[in-house]
This record gives sequence, C-alpha cells and structure tokens, in this order.
Amino acid sequence: MNRRLVYLMLTFLSIVYAIQACNNNSTTTQVAEEELPDSISYNFNVRPILSDKCFVCHGPDANKREAGLRLDIAEEAYKALKDNPSAHALVPFKPNASEVFLRIASKDSAYMMPPKSSNLKLTAYEISVLEKWIKQGAKYEKHWAFNPPKLPAVPAVANKTWPKNEIDHFILKKMEQKHLEPNKEADKERLLKRLSLDLTGLPPTIAMMDQFLADNSSNAYEKMVDQLLASPAYGEKMALHWLDIARFADSHGYQDDNYRSQWPWRDWVIHAFNKNMPYDQFISWQLAGDLMPNSTKEQLLATGFNRNHKITEEGGVVDEEYRVEYVTDRTNTFGKAIIGVTLECAHCHDHKYDPFSQKEYYQVFAFFNNVKEVGIESVVGGPETYAKKPLMEISNEDVKNILTFVNKQDTNRLIVSVMGDQDTVRKTYILKRGAYDAHGDEVSAGTPKSLLSFSDKYPKNRLGLTQWLFDKQNPLTSRVFVNQIWQEIFGRGIVKTSGDFGMQGELPTHPELLDWLAVDFMNHKWDIKRLMKQIVSSATYRQSAVVTPEKLKVDPDNIMMARSSRYRVPAEIVKDVVLASSGLLVRTIGGPSVKAYQPPGLWEGATSGRGQLAKYVQDHGESLYRRGMYNFIKRTVPPPNMGIFDASNRDQCEVKRNKTNTPLQALVMLNDPTVLEASRVLAGNLLEEKSSTDAKINKAFRLIVCRKPNEKEKQVLNAYYADQLKVYTRNKQDAAKIIAVGEYPINNKVNKTDMAAMTEVITAIYNLEETITRS
Repeated sequence: MNRRLVYLMLTFLSIVYAIQACNNNSTTTQVAEEELPDSISYNFNVRPILSDKCFVCHGPDANKREAGLRLDIAEEAYKALKDNPSAHALVPFKPNASEVFLRIASKDSAYMMPPKSSNLKLTAYEISVLEKWIKQGAKYEKHWAFNPPKLPAVPAVANKTWPKNEIDHFILKKMEQKHLEPNKEADKERLLKRLSLDLTGLPPTIAMMDQFLADNSSNAYEKMVDQLLASPAYGEKMALHWLDIARFADSHGYQDDNYRSQWPWRDWVIHAFNKNMPYDQFISWQLAGDLMPNSTKEQLLATGFNRNHKITEEGGVVDEEYRVEYVTDRTNTFGKAIIGVTLECAHCHDHKYDPFSQKEYYQVFAFFNNVKEVGIESVVGGPETYAKKPLMEISNEDVKNILTFVNKQDTNRLIVSVMGDQDTVRKTYILKRGAYDAHGDEVSAGTPKSLLSFSDKYPKNRLGLTQWLFDKQNPLTSRVFVNQIWQEIFGRGIVKTSGDFGMQGELPTHPELLDWLAVDFMNHKWDIKRLMKQIVSSATYRQSAVVTPEKLKVDPDNIMMARSSRYRVPAEIVKDVVLASSGLLVRTIGGPSVKAYQPPGLWEGATSGRGQLAKYVQDHGESLYRRGMYNFIKRTVPPPNMGIFDASNRDQCEVKRNKTNTPLQALVMLNDPTVLEASRVLAGNLLEEKSSTDAKINKAFRLIVCRKPNEKEKQVLNAYYADQLKVYTRNKQDAAKIIAVGEYPINNKVNKTDMAAMTEVITAIYNLEETITRS
C-alpha cells in the first residue's frame, strides 16, 4: 500500500469521525448559552478541566505523554498531530476542525477522549466550556498567579446598604451572582468572642463584654478592634502562625534530638508583630538581617528564622550530606512560606507542572548555600550544643539596652543560631537527581524567570533576594501573605492551597478580591495591623455563623461567604481559653519554653537515652500556666495534647494546619490535668464570692463560653450541680480526688464537697463544643 493511499484513508477516517462526532454531539446542546461565562478564561475555566481530565496523558510529564500530544502549551497544542499531519488538536475559532473537541464530544468508544479505560469523563458543561473557548480563539494565558497583581475596580452591587468597606463589594458581588444573601450581623457577645480570639487568641473578659454590650455608639466596634490590636497578646497570636512557618522548636530533631536555645528569636517575632513592623521589613530582616548595612544585633537575631530547621548530632553522618540538607530546607521553606510555590518539586528534576527548571531551583538554593556552617558540628553534649554556628550571644547588657524584648531572667550564657555567610562564595551546582555528591553544572544565584527575572541591580545574595521579593512586579509575595492572613481569620484562604499558588494549586475563589488586597497592602507600606483591621471591620467578617438548609445546600463549604466561618480554635488556643477563663493564665510574654503536664514515660520511650532531653522533667509554679505557644516542643516527641488538636510538630515549614474532629479531643477535654485543675480553681474562686449558686454558674458560663446562658442552659447546669452535690455529699473520698488534680494550691476557704460539685459543672462547660469553637 503506497504512502498516498494511506494518507487518503487517514483523511477519510478523520472526516467520518468528525461527521459522527457532530451527529453524536447532543451533549453540548444540553447546556444553555446563558449558563456559560460570557468570556471563557483559560486559567479559570479551561485549565482546570484539562488538568483533571487530559493532562495525565497530554500534559507536562514526558514519561506519561501519549501520541506525542501536549495540551498544556499553546505551541504544542496548535501543532499538527504526530500520527495525522492533516489534523490538529486545537484550531482556534473552529471546534469542528479541532480533534480535542471532536473526540471529547464523540460517543464512539474507539474514538472518544478520554478513553473509557481511563475512568475519566467530561460533563456536558465541561464540553460546552471547551467548545466555546475554541470558538473564542482557544487563547492560552500565563498562569494567573505568575502575573503581577493589578488593582481591580471595586464592583458595584445591588445591595448598597450592606458593605462596610471594599472587601464586602467583592464578596457580595459573588453572592448576588449565586442568588445568595449575606447573614445578619452576629450578636454582640458572639462577635466579641470571635474578634478577641482572632486578634489575641484569648477570650474576652467579663469587663470587656459588659463594656461592649453597654456601648451603643456608632464606633463601638471599631474601638474594640483598636483595643485588641493594641494588646500585647496580639503579637503572641500573630506569632503562632509564624512559628509553624518557621518550623520553630526547642530541640534539634533527628535521633538524639537535643536541646536548642532558639527561643529569643520567638521573642523577637512577638515583638515585631506588636510594634507593627511592616511585612517587607519583617521578612527582609529574617532572610538577610546579617547582610544589612551596619546591621544591628536585633537584625542579626531575626535571621534565626533560617536556622530553625532540624540539625543532626549523630556522630556517623556524612558532613556534606547534612549541610546540603539544611540548605535544601531553607530553600523549600522560602518557596512554600513566602512565595507560595512548590519549589521542592524541582529538587531532583524540572518541575512537572510549574515552569521551574531544576537549574532555577539550584539558583535559588545558591542564595542559602553560603552560610558558614557544617553538617555535623558536634555530638550531644553541654551548653555549647544549644546553638550551632554561626551564632550570636545575648548578654544581660544586650537585654538592658538593645534587645529589651528578650525575656532573659538569669545570668546563664544565652546563645542563638543565626545566619552568617563565608568570606568567599561557595560554589553551587545542580545536584543530579538531588544527590548531595552528584555535581552537575555550576550555577549562580537567581530566581525563576516565569515569576520575575533577577535584575542585575540586585546583589546576588540574600539581601538582593529580599529586594526581588518586594519588587512591586513580583506576582506572589503580597498575594501569598494576604491569603495567609485571610486563612488565619476565616479558616480557609481565598486560595485554599495556601502553600501552592502553582498550576496544581486551587484557583482563588475571589481572584479580584485577592488582587485588590495584595495591591492595597503594598500601596499602604505593607502595614499588617491595617490589613487585620480592614478584614475584621468588614461586614463579611461580622456576619452570623448561622446556616440555613438552603445555604447549606447551595454552598456547603461556604465558598461564597454568605455566613461566618465556624471552626475549632488552634491547639495552643484551646489551652489559652481554659487558663484565661479560669484565672490561671500567667500573661508573661516570651522567655524559655515550659514543660507542662504530660503523661509519664513518653520521652523515655522514644529517645536515644542521651543528652539533656533524655528524660522529661516537668516544670512547676507559674511555668505550668503559660500560654500554649510556650509549650516545650521536642520534635521527636511533641506535646501529645497539642498533637491531638492538630498542632505542628515543627519538623518542616507548615503554612496550614489540618482541622480534624476525633474522639481523642473529647477525651483530652475531659481528662487533661490543665482542664480539671482550671475547673477546680475557678470553682473555688466562685464559691468564695457572696452570690447565689445560679449567679456563680452564670458567671462561669460567661467566662468560658463568653455569653450569657439562656434559661434552659441555666436550668440544666443548676440541676447538674444539685445532682453532683448529692453524689459528693455521699462520697467525700471521690470529692477529695476530684479537687486534688493539679499543683495549684487548693482553696481551703470553701467547702470541699461544694467545690467538687462546682468543679464538675465547670468541667462540663469546658466540654461544650461552643467553648473551643470560633464562630
């Protein structure tokens, strides 16, 4: 059979399939034109379909690519097909000449795509989207997150009375498109609890509740926002998220997992948030404080951020292997936390989805590769191993005059690991398959060109990297941070995958709002407190969390934000709520981490048996009543109660915690010594007051739940108290056991039976779901 005859047969078959596809294409008529967007966007309408249904065989992974067809790049998609040069996957403006459309619309199992064997199938809507996209020219776009944000116009909305600031216009516009209406504003008590937890991580006091309830002025809410933003607890709450990002812990990690004295860096983070350090300065000091002109000790301390990674003390390790591991950790943390991309996927090969080559990964790697450090500095030992070189010593003189925010209470030597480069530039190579000793081509410091080329005006060091980050043409820095703040407040980012703004990450639910916030943040000098106030002042934030069956059906995940978010507070805040409401909380800011109550034997069962942290030695006194963020974190055995509530073990950078709901969490609230001790202490304090039982229970409820109980709740709790009083009157030994939990002195001024009964009531209140829920 000659070549011309084969060509004619292939052409004939193509025409037959095209006609058959058109005849079988009844699915596309099922979607009305008005259901489709007016203008089809590749990024927001088309790419998600191709990514889900097509890229597995026709995407960036050359090893899995079929028929030589690649659909993620325009030039490749427009080419003639390898097996049929007369046909093209995409012909702009002509769906019926585009093999992609003909095959996805076909019902012929031998011709249709995706093939039946893949178990993938496009919906009628998806087929219609692709058809309309081709009709409109099949235009590809650069990935949305890699274009610099531009300030969009604030959209007009039908409901003119609801919005309180620009944020609400963007949110309401989407609601109105989905025929949803926003919830009413939450009542004052619930709104204050939400605001206090979001801004300080602590429940409001009764004095604050009474003040807010009594204030009927038009700016009552704004005054409360300003009061909470000015609280020293604000810096602690904001620092909590950053400690996860910075993988802060009190031990080195790995098998021996010995002590490290990195807590002064944590004190600096709290201080930076409280004094409202601009975000560009906050990041620049942490990445390159040591390289600043005439750098100060405070700037040097800030660079502890990039020395918080795990460090081995095992005697048998290969020095260079672990030094490369530390540089890799810094590079990956930079990518995930600050520019929100999965750089680590290019560690061993070119990124399979994002336009980052392996060479570009090692160009970023080069910025962090010049630190004057070694892979293994010493074996487990004394104080000299608390920090690894390069390091800085903090003297008592420093604390008096320069580092006044560092909570150093003794005269012991205090050293912290910080950044410090070598005098000569260490060569950086592409590591073949990521192996530390497989050197490829040499590279110099640089950044991915798809984001923003590294200008010659920047020095090729970490200081230059910070200038690149805060160039207003950088598409990611501002977007990523405002998204993290949104996530911290609402429980979900505008981009749900807050550590991945790349092509495999989720699309923003409100892209125009994200860009507006990002540009506005930059235009107002990276002011974090202003951003926080802006968000919590919006009508969007102030909505009730009540959800109707209709809204639950239309928007179960609250993507449109037609109600307030409702979720359990972070692990550390669970402890803070208990301590603050009971009156036990010690509000001292900063200082060394503390070892609170913990089941015996955990450290001893999971340790090498060497070093200062071989055994768990619990602290006493005020140390037991510090905020949860100060709990000592040994990486190999993190605090168990915190872990049960989804706290990070700080092994690596974490930009978003999981939120689970397990029976173990209920068991913690029922049995944890801190909860039982707090219940007993609050019970004793209330019983000392000259008030009725009903008033005592009412006050306990307000302190813990942060609102007044309704009549039914009061009846149930009063009845429970009466019942428990009978139980413990009959069995005084059990009463003695109940009030014996915890080290805080027992109040001997009150009746022990009454105390046991009231303790049980307060424990019950602590175990209400509402107590540890932000709603």
